[in-house]
Amino acid sequence: MKEKTNTTGQPDYQHESTYALLIRSEEKSRNVFEMVIYTLLILGPLIAIWQFAQRPVNIPAAGLQGARGAAWAQNNV
Repeated sequence: MKEKTNTTGQPDYQHESTYALLIRSEEKSRNVFEMVIYTLLILGPLIAIWQFAQRPVNIPAAGLQGARGAAWAQNNV
């Protein structure tokens, strides 16, 4: 007959912290979705940087004229 009674009439989980409620209501499908989104957000810029790194850069040497410069010089003389 010595049962613990809830004198306030409120369930025990109502006194939990917000963090405890968030942990208890963890959604598995949302976690998988977030992992996919975060992976794409990381891979996107990495792929863009890799594309620019693979592109050749042609910098003409100072004082030298290439084929385009020589043809322009001949036409304007």
